[in-house]
Amino acid sequence: MLTTDQVREALRGVMDPELHRDIVDLGMARDIQIDGNQVRFTLALTTLACPLKGKIVDDAKAAILALDESLDVQVDLSEMTPAERQRILGPPPKQNESLAARFNDIRHVVAVMSGKGGVGKSSVAGMLATALKRRGQRVGVLDADITGPSIPRMFGMSHPPMRGPVGIIPPVSRTGIAVMSINLLLPNEDEAVVWRGPLIGGTIKQFWNDVTWGRLDTLVIDLPPGTSDASLTVMQSIPLSGVVLVTSPQDLAGMVVRKAAHMAEHLSVPILGLVENMAYLDCPDCGQRIQLFGPSAAEATAARLGIPFLGSLPLDPNLAVLCDGGRIEEYESPDFAPIAEAIMDRVPATKTVPPMP
Repeated sequence: MLTTDQVREALRGVMDPELHRDIVDLGMARDIQIDGNQVRFTLALTTLACPLKGKIVDDAKAAILALDESLDVQVDLSEMTPAERQRILGPPPKQNESLAARFNDIRHVVAVMSGKGGVGKSSVAGMLATALKRRGQRVGVLDADITGPSIPRMFGMSHPPMRGPVGIIPPVSRTGIAVMSINLLLPNEDEAVVWRGPLIGGTIKQFWNDVTWGRLDTLVIDLPPGTSDASLTVMQSIPLSGVVLVTSPQDLAGMVVRKAAHMAEHLSVPILGLVENMAYLDCPDCGQRIQLFGPSAAEATAARLGIPFLGSLPLDPNLAVLCDGGRIEEYESPDFAPIAEAIMDRVPATKTVPPMP
């Protein structure tokens, strides 16, 4: 016969999506009763307004039905007392303190940066997140390109994030990558964000502090091009593991990416290496390799800066098609896999927070 201990053990596999602990450990699963074929228990939520309560209930029912699919599972909802809620969430946050940050555990934070726009920086950020997810990592993407966000379109995401009792809950892509971007908060993706620097910086800080990222192996940050306020905010406010620089073969792009490299060095942020994007095109008819933007200067640029050259990527029309269709997670490149591996091999064990000026 089924016992309450068996039900309780099954419910230990049900995680609160925001607090990232199981509902038994959190004290949310209560009053388990078994009457013949019926299993009934109470799910005590931190708030009855929790936007994820439906998912928790469905996961709990599935866990119990895994014991015996013929069971009739009934879940009653209740709300925790203020004392019980404080035991889980801790005391209310003080001024300038984030409640969400208490529950975030992010091992590596890698920013992707370019000197100028149009070199495929965001696609490299998306490919890096996808490659790491394929390696079994828990991955998130913070889109810090506030005025030119493209990450949600690449991942086929348009639903706005929900607000939970702890913080903003980032939507999750088809393969399980958490994404936060200003475009997910706009009425439509074509709306312009006409903001001055302080407001942009405040939004980036909120995406870091007030989003419940939970436990991540790597958070990839897509920086805007150049050395503007947004990049400065990230480097001075977020503990970074390092920066990946993206350039293209033109000497102009190399000149501008050197500015970005000097900015990172000035702020004591480790540079993990340089990626050359759109380096060549393989002709689909004759197989000839065409250097559309001239001969590569990336290795020379990396040597001049004293940083690792991570590799070159082709101009691939298939990548453009998949990004436009919100399917970047389907893109597989034999050229990028060793680049992703080289990036993670160079990530230091500790993150760096540059001193404020």
